Amino acid sequence: MFMIDKSNDIEFRPVEEIRAYQERRLHEALHYLGAHSRYYKRMFDTYHIDIDRIAGLDDLVKIPFPEKKDLQLFNDDFLCCEKSKIVDYITTSGTLGDPVTFGCSERDLQRLAYNEKKSFECAGMKPGDILQLMTTMDKRFMAGLAYFLGIREMGASIVRVGNGIPELQWDTINRIKPDTLMCVPSFILRLIDYAREHGIDYRGSSVRRIISIGEGLREQDFSLNLLGRKIKEQWDVELFATYSSTEMGATFSECPYGCGGHVHPELIIVEIIGDDDLPVPDGEVGEVVVTTLGVEAMPLLRFRTGDMCAKVVEQCRCGRNSYRLTPLVGRKNNMLKLKGTTLYPPAINDVLDNTDYVLNYVVVVDNSEAGTDDVTVRVSLNEERRAARTTLATDEAVIAELKNRFRAHLRVAPRVEILPADVLSRIAFPPKSRKPVKFIDNRKK
Repeated sequence: MFMIDKSNDIEFRPVEEIRAYQERRLHEALHYLGAHSRYYKRMFDTYHIDIDRIAGLDDLVKIPFPEKKDLQLFNDDFLCCEKSKIVDYITTSGTLGDPVTFGCSERDLQRLAYNEKKSFECAGMKPGDILQLMTTMDKRFMAGLAYFLGIREMGASIVRVGNGIPELQWDTINRIKPDTLMCVPSFILRLIDYAREHGIDYRGSSVRRIISIGEGLREQDFSLNLLGRKIKEQWDVELFATYSSTEMGATFSECPYGCGGHVHPELIIVEIIGDDDLPVPDGEVGEVVVTTLGVEAMPLLRFRTGDMCAKVVEQCRCGRNSYRLTPLVGRKNNMLKLKGTTLYPPAINDVLDNTDYVLNYVVVVDNSEAGTDDVTVRVSLNEERRAARTTLATDEAVIAELKNRFRAHLRVAPRVEILPADVLSRIAFPPKSRKPVKFIDNRKK
């Protein structure tokens, strides 16, 4: 059995030792930024910050937050090395319309490989395993490249199939027999449907583990959400949720106990802050703020991610003492106020992802005349499955049934509109997008 070397892994060291280690690495990061980053040197001068007086993690509150719009407006000023050292360019979505450019040096790619190796090991993978990758490596996307590098680093094998095309996915599973799939979890339901329709014994396949990206599988108490339960009920495989972003250059993966994404303390410092911009108590939901460690080209200090979750500090049953992050509640800027109830788009997605006659959907939010959020769910239908339900013969019946589902799970129901499949597909899959669009925010900020 493959064993992690706990004696050399900082995540298994005492909490006090982890904190002291991170404070040493923070000191190094501050001096690196002070010497190499035009953006942070300007910030330190503007706010009269003496980096030598940032003695520990508690002193981070003295430093302002950069946000994604700052990365967009002052992109080159964040670069800490010569452009000739950049070996890979990546883009991530921006708040001002255009993508934000990130550059990675050779050292950064090595760090990325190390991060993914640790995350795959956390999810129980070992040398000799085979992972089938169902995400793109092109379109300036970091994730696919990161996973490829991580699998190579740990000595496992990878099959780069890319996203979509259930027929090709099943041909690959039957031909190469991977034990692990990595994909957006809602796509697993399509794989199951395809297998059933074509007589494929998916339960008897080589697949034993699914590592999910891009969508949540668990509630805040770590129980499976609707999507997670639906997958598990149909396919008894191990499910692992992950959380990552381009800016962090890090992935937080669950271990087999499924109680939060493990943070790698040698790679990143995570704060959870409230509306007052101060750290919230452990276990309380707030915004994720990150400081990257060991990044050469574009390191970040106290970067606001916009993601909302909580920090868990108790020792995990796997033996790790580093803190964990709960499943994401949503994006701070995407919070909705629907008929007096506060919720985030993933809660709406969870209901729709588990409605078998919904083929595709987009959640659209506008300002109402009263100044509140006007939420509309636009769906297209799987007509074959709809026909199998005699109670859904009319669009009005479908809308009523969907609203009842929303009320059962969210207590409130948004407006529901039914669109032809081809019309909704053009909205959900715009030509330049690397991921399906599931949320459109038309509110005036």
